[in-house]
Amino acid sequence: MEKSANQKDRKLLNLAKILRRKLTPQERRLWYDFLRTYPIKIYKQRIVSNYIVDFYCHKAKLVIELDGSQHYSTDGKQNDEFRTKNLEQYGLCVLRFSNLEVNRNFKGVCLMIDKTIKERIQHNN
Repeated sequence: MEKSANQKDRKLLNLAKILRRKLTPQERRLWYDFLRTYPIKIYKQRIVSNYIVDFYCHKAKLVIELDGSQHYSTDGKQNDEFRTKNLEQYGLCVLRFSNLEVNRNFKGVCLMIDKTIKERIQHNN
């Protein structure tokens, strides 16, 4: 039986709950200053398939990931590429931003997220 993106790995549930309470400074800023009040529902630290993604918009089939320095090592890049390809198999789009981008170009990050959500919703209708 093929797994859908909505089938959750229940073992990840406790970890997701912890991560929701322990957001990084960049996740916290993006959540409280933009995503939390976005007119389309966005979830933080959501279980999607076998992963906990930073942010998830079901309606737009969009995953938003914020990447810290650990993501830029050789292993980190390979793991992110593998994870992205797996998530894309469910028809999801994965947007990745570095923590530095959130810190230095917060408005640009928000504009890209908004544009992507609107395009994907329009395309899916």
